[in-house]
Amino acid sequence: MNGPADLARCLAAGEAVLFPTDTLPALACRPAAAALLWRLKQRPADKPLILMGADLPQLIAVLGVPWQEAWLEQARCSWPGAVTLVLPVTGALTDHLHPGGTSLGLRVPACERARELLRLSGPLATTSANRSGQPAATTAAEAASEFPGLALLEPLPWPPGSGQASTVLAWRGEERSDEPWAVLRSGATPAPGAGGA
Repeated sequence: MNGPADLARCLAAGEAVLFPTDTLPALACRPAAAALLWRLKQRPADKPLILMGADLPQLIAVLGVPWQEAWLEQARCSWPGAVTLVLPVTGALTDHLHPGGTSLGLRVPACERARELLRLSGPLATTSANRSGQPAATTAAEAASEFPGLALLEPLPWPPGSGQASTVLAWRGEERSDEPWAVLRSGATPAPGAGGA
């Protein structure tokens, strides 16, 4: 059976895996292997990936940059949950997940099975489990059908997700102190503490 420890070993070997989240099933790999996800999804290279972590301290540690108090406040009221925060962060992780970009999307899912894997593997490059331009998979069976041969987190069935992508909030505090967060995508959960786009 492919439990969290088995998938963590697959990830350490540079493979991509599939696991449930609170929104949609995730296709994931270690950040250094992120090019694999674009290839598997046949996804345009200008569409960034999301860095998913087990908790806020794990993401803070791996980014290695000071977090503004406003970022911490938003993260604490959004996570774990269906909210992706896009922060103005550059460095190796941004280079892997958003080549040429100056920001990085981060999320902590409200799915204990996903967080159990992330505690073992470390933060992962993630995206929805579907080919680019196709409907997102919503079950383990659909994800496995899209990407046969990839390790799938067991046991099955997976806990059901919302079937909707996460809400995406981008920090723009320097530009708009009155509404420091822009809603880039309305998704599975209302945007906490965010103004309009």
